[in-house]
Amino acid sequence: MFGHRYDGKKVKNMNIIDKAGPFFMPQRIDAVNYINVKVPCATLDKFIADERKEGNRLTYMDVVIATLVRVLYMRPKMNRFIMRGTTYQRKGIYVSLAVKKEFSDDGEEMTLKFPFTGRESIYEVKKIVDDEITKNMQSDSHATTDVAGIFTHLPDWMFRWAMAVVRWCDRHGLLGRVFVKASPFHTSCFLTNLKSIKLKYIYHHLYNFGTTSMFVAMGKEKMEPVVVNNKELTIAKIMNLGISLDERIADGYYMSKTLRLMEDIIANPECLKDSLPDDGTVPTKIKKTKKAKKVKAKKPKKVKEKKEKKPKKIKPLKNKEKADKKAHKSKKQKVLLGNVHDTETK
Repeated sequence: MFGHRYDGKKVKNMNIIDKAGPFFMPQRIDAVNYINVKVPCATLDKFIADERKEGNRLTYMDVVIATLVRVLYMRPKMNRFIMRGTTYQRKGIYVSLAVKKEFSDDGEEMTLKFPFTGRESIYEVKKIVDDEITKNMQSDSHATTDVAGIFTHLPDWMFRWAMAVVRWCDRHGLLGRVFVKASPFHTSCFLTNLKSIKLKYIYHHLYNFGTTSMFVAMGKEKMEPVVVNNKELTIAKIMNLGISLDERIADGYYMSKTLRLMEDIIANPECLKDSLPDDGTVPTKIKKTKKAKKVKAKKPKKVKEKKEKKPKKIKPLKNKEKADKKAHKSKKQKVLLGNVHDTETK
């Protein structure tokens, strides 16, 4: 009550920048940052195909949700929210998802919220999501619509007044547990799968109502030019994620490491097959799938071709001088020999 919340615990001993940020940017929409994460589909396709051979029918959405759950567990600051200038650490990990019962213009849409511990394997994550969707697909109503239905029957002026009271109670920690549990806006991350309706990714806004600090939009995969190893340009199938983040929950360095971790996990989905230990320890490194080493064929040795000797350049003037010197020498020698011969005969 008045600062103490059912769904979060106050964060204490914060530095001055993190403490002051929510007061400079009081509303969540003031502090939203957007980033695009490109996910190569080749690794995902291989992983999903291998799992289907073993009887596990996984999808892109299963991998994305399992990655988000793992990241929120390993990077706890990303599971914070701001309320009335106070930073709270969320109790539990939740992912909200809008699901359409029927793909038609008049098909009913329901919004579900899935609870996680953060240690689940991808198989456990899929089971939680599938069970909740199946249960609500077969039912005519679910928690969110039941609670919202209480207000929608009111006239507009009373509905406006009732929502003002709900928002005031939420800001002051007086909103009942029933409302918080049913509300999809009180969640760690809101996910929308636009790929399922063949739409490209978007940057979704964050809601000022509730406590959502992260919104992820999955777009339909498409072929894009990609630079490999910073030198080769190729075409690859890419799925884009549009991510909206409340910058007040963590500094830029923390967020950048989180996004790199997310890219590493989603690029190596094999590490999601194992659940994390219950003792709270977190692996320091992501187990990357071992790739088979490519055997490089030995290049044949190049046979050095013998270079042809270049003909010597003829220098007529120098050659003439040399010849003259030789002739002059030989003449001198003849003269000397002649003189010696003459003296001997005398």
